[in-house]
Amino acid sequence: MKFLLAAELPPRLATAMVRKGHVAWHVTDCGMLTAKDRDIWRFAMQEGAVVVTKDGDFAAMRMHAPDGPPVVWLRLGNIANDATEKALFSALPQIATAAGEGVVEVT
Repeated sequence: MKFLLAAELPPRLATAMVRKGHVAWHVTDCGMLTAKDRDIWRFAMQEGAVVVTKDGDFAAMRMHAPDGPPVVWLRLGNIANDATEKALFSALPQIATAAGEGVVEVT
């Protein structure tokens, strides 16, 4: 599984995912830090990547475009980066089984 992390997430989260054996990029790695959501969406589709975000916009886009990339919506509120990382890694088994459903919410 490949993951593309949106701008509101810390770049170090993608680095941690790579260290654990996943293919992951932060939008900064792709030169897309200031890209529009639509461009990030297209890139994720081209790469076959799951969009990981705290932004509900990507979840809404996926609900209206069933052929779009899967979205992991981190609905964690304003928490420390370490806690975000822990929540994401804890949810990876759920994400792997449910990613085909479109939007996976992590709370």
